[in-house]
Amino acid sequence: MILTDKRILEEMDKGTIKIEPYNRADLGSNSYDVHLGKTLAVYVDEVLDAKKHNKIEYFDIPDEGYVLEPHKFYLGVTLEYTETHAHVPFLEGKSSTGRLGIDIHATAGKGDVGFCGNWTLEISCKQPVRVYHGMPIGQLIYFPVEGEIEVKYNQKSNAKYSGQPNKPVESMMWKNKF
Repeated sequence: MILTDKRILEEMDKGTIKIEPYNRADLGSNSYDVHLGKTLAVYVDEVLDAKKHNKIEYFDIPDEGYVLEPHKFYLGVTLEYTETHAHVPFLEGKSSTGRLGIDIHATAGKGDVGFCGNWTLEISCKQPVRVYHGMPIGQLIYFPVEGEIEVKYNQKSNAKYSGQPNKPVESMMWKNKF
């Protein structure tokens, strides 16, 4: 089951879903549209190492937009800060974004109950495309959970991405033991 617009509004009233900034026009019948934040990032090194803390460089998208290039990987961020305390949030690309050849996540489309922060986007594109900060980039859908949650994501001591800021966050794979 996916929450409808009325259920999303009810959950926002209860405080189990938080979206800031919130704009009623961005609420669809069963999703909420999120927008591209001002900051993008790219990895500094050409070869990434899963056991190493790979550094990123930040840059802001100018008002005239920024051209994403194929075969280059970008980290972006949602303009919106979200909290989800009783549902599983999923971030999906909008069809209009996909029709421009833009993928907004490589694998990490599912959030955890208790996720609080801006969403880091894993952006790639099929051909050069100009993007703008504030443009619609994706949509959040919410699924109810079955059963009681023992420890929410924002309460875990090893939650690597809790409280993500309004800038992209690089991979924290290096914090895992392997």
